[in-house]
Amino acid sequence: MTDHDPILDPAAMRKRYRNEGLDENDLAARPMDQFARWFKQAVQAAVQGVVYEPNAMVVSTADAEGRPSSRTVLLKQYDEQGFVFYTNYDSRKARDLAANPYVSLTFPWHPMARQIVVTGVARRTGRDETAAYFRTRPHGSQLGAWASAQSSVLYTRADLEASYEELKARYPEGEQVPVPPNWGGFRIAPQAVEFWQGRENRLHDRLRYVAEPDGSWRVERLSP
Repeated sequence: MTDHDPILDPAAMRKRYRNEGLDENDLAARPMDQFARWFKQAVQAAVQGVVYEPNAMVVSTADAEGRPSSRTVLLKQYDEQGFVFYTNYDSRKARDLAANPYVSLTFPWHPMARQIVVTGVARRTGRDETAAYFRTRPHGSQLGAWASAQSSVLYTRADLEASYEELKARYPEGEQVPVPPNWGGFRIAPQAVEFWQGRENRLHDRLRYVAEPDGSWRVERLSP
């Protein structure tokens, strides 16, 4: 670049974060309970138009050679067993997880100056659980799961739309769409969960739960 525009300079972009902090004494005993607290607040912020898609998370995987890749995926369930999302099992992320089940999730709630980072192990959900979720999807999304060979090379947009229209004719609105055999869920069992709260002067709060062999959780504070 020959002209320097300070408005477009990433190094000059700064945001003053709030004073509200995150203290160890305020944490829930287990990370999924703490996640539920923050997720509820993120959903409330979404209702107010502050956060967009609070269930959006960045899923980072690595293939057998350790080459990483990331993409944004929607969280569809969470409980004491972990975090669940759904995808095509022939997609890049699914192929990565077949070769290397270790995964990282990031919930980037920037307007709230909050971030949650999860590291854990991915396992496929059972077919009954997958089918139960698939039935809740809108009819068009069910057809889309069949129409798209996710992550494969698509030569034209018209090819994708033609596939969708063919499926739409085969399974019109109101008719049950079968669950694709190569489509399903992954449940991420957390091994560590970090809660990040932005603070003034870049002195952020970072509290991380780490799983212990006996099933309990150790909490440690990280330097910002």
